[in-house]
Amino acid sequence: MAVYFNEIDPYAAQWLRNLITREIQNMNVLIGCEESGTVRDEFEKLGHKVLSCDLEPSRTDGPHYRGDIFDVIDYPWDLAIFHPPCTHTSVSGARHFAEKWMDGRQAAGVAFFMRLVSRSSHIPRTVFEQPVSIMSTLYRKPDQVIQPWQFGHGETKATCLWLRGVPLLMPTEIVEGRSDRIHKMAPGPERSRERSKTYAGIARAMALQWGGDLLHSASAA
Repeated sequence: MAVYFNEIDPYAAQWLRNLITREIQNMNVLIGCEESGTVRDEFEKLGHKVLSCDLEPSRTDGPHYRGDIFDVIDYPWDLAIFHPPCTHTSVSGARHFAEKWMDGRQAAGVAFFMRLVSRSSHIPRTVFEQPVSIMSTLYRKPDQVIQPWQFGHGETKATCLWLRGVPLLMPTEIVEGRSDRIHKMAPGPERSRERSKTYAGIARAMALQWGGDLLHSASAA
């Protein structure tokens, strides 16, 4: 019986492609500075050996190290996706930049990002994610800027990606709607956590494109 990949679940389709071409191989994947488990869980669905890490406990069950990212960064990872905190670097908080410079918070935020870049040099494939921030000037321009509405969510939240060893993340489902929900969230104890959580459609695209199709190019290299 013929199998049409576009008629079945994308995870199953990717697994079948890998099986048919005998290119199944699991990667060691680190999801840094993530407590939601959103990206980690998508990679785990594809069979990768994945670990998330954050100072906070994981919101969902799964492999998670609660502690300093630099405790685990030197492991021989094949792919690492980092979500360094943007509280003191995002341009959405530009009105507080002078204060944050005076007390050192901004310098500390930039230094943490740059330390991640330096300490992850042994990892062949890395992704750094932040909203529009001063890192585009102090580090380098991002390789791409994505929006939730490109991945099935009718909202806006410009997100910068700095990539090494992985291709650009291709849009999967462009939809209508340009709600600014995240920016307009009311103050509260959950605001920061919800604002930092990766959209499910983006997380799924990361797993399928960098943990699925990437297996083919890795095996051919």
